[in-house]
Amino acid sequence: MTSYLDNFDPITIDWGSFSMETQNQSDLCFPELANISCRKSPGPVVFYLVPLLSISILTVVLNLLVITAISHFRQLHTPTNLLLLSLAVTDYLVGLQLIPMAVRRATSCWSLGDRLCSLFVYYVLTVTSTSVGNIVLISVDRYVAICDPLHYNIRVTVKRVQLCVCLCWFSSLSYSGVIYYDQLMQPGKYHSCYGECVIVFDFTTGVVDLVVSFLFPLCSVVMLYTKVFVVAVSQARAMRLHAPRGKLKHSPPFRVKKSELKAARSLGVLVVVFLLCFCPYYGVFLARDSLRNHTLQVCVIYLYYFNSCVNPLIYALFYPWFRRAIKHIVTLRILQPGSCKLNVL
Repeated sequence: MTSYLDNFDPITIDWGSFSMETQNQSDLCFPELANISCRKSPGPVVFYLVPLLSISILTVVLNLLVITAISHFRQLHTPTNLLLLSLAVTDYLVGLQLIPMAVRRATSCWSLGDRLCSLFVYYVLTVTSTSVGNIVLISVDRYVAICDPLHYNIRVTVKRVQLCVCLCWFSSLSYSGVIYYDQLMQPGKYHSCYGECVIVFDFTTGVVDLVVSFLFPLCSVVMLYTKVFVVAVSQARAMRLHAPRGKLKHSPPFRVKKSELKAARSLGVLVVVFLLCFCPYYGVFLARDSLRNHTLQVCVIYLYYFNSCVNPLIYALFYPWFRRAIKHIVTLRILQPGSCKLNVL
């Protein structure tokens, strides 16, 4: 997903409107480059510094627990959990690098040069687009599990999921390189002053990215989960009707397992939360000509970053295996020989 809100960053906007006639040299990022230097942040930074740093630390810790749990315990090496692992890795990178770098950009001038700025933006695009791809893959996994349970174990295997995850990361790397190719080859091409790091797309590239990174994934996830929801509700209703009469044991072989229904509900919550954090991010971009309120822009950025912190909390609320795994990790039982074989399900 393209980080369009970099264009709404208050520092970036102020830097873009740089005017030497109205600013003293003390307000410049690089006073020795008075003719080409950007301006420093004009407002207080505590408003966004403390919350973002808190979100960053919490995001890193929680997602590291998810990564450790799924990677260490063999019982958790299932196709669905591998998708959750990939999503946790992207969320971990958001907390470890993207948020701190966003704080750096918001509280000081960019002093690492145009080349590193371009590479950082490319990295941001790759991580965020991979996160979107993981959500789509999770939706597909639940669709097959609920709507075609007889063939789920045949169609969705660990090796196939590993291949899909690798393709998702590779596609994100390639896609980000294509849409950002011009600025990767010519770093700083669209920078208005020295000390600025922004993302600038022309109209055609912006429309293409909007479709590929927002509209297509959004429609895919909504359609898949609508079908999953309809089937899950009908199956749950059938189970309630048959259970009191003792007919559940003789139910048709295509009936979905109760555990799959619970998994669909849990992952459905994850997808809904993602969309709630995802849509406003692009909504501000679509209405950028009319939305210039600084507070709204900052809140939308908070909301998007906060999603990476919320996902592990969803696992903790809905997945007993995650809570059991955390106990083993916190008590250091995972350091004991053979701990990877412990029962956490």
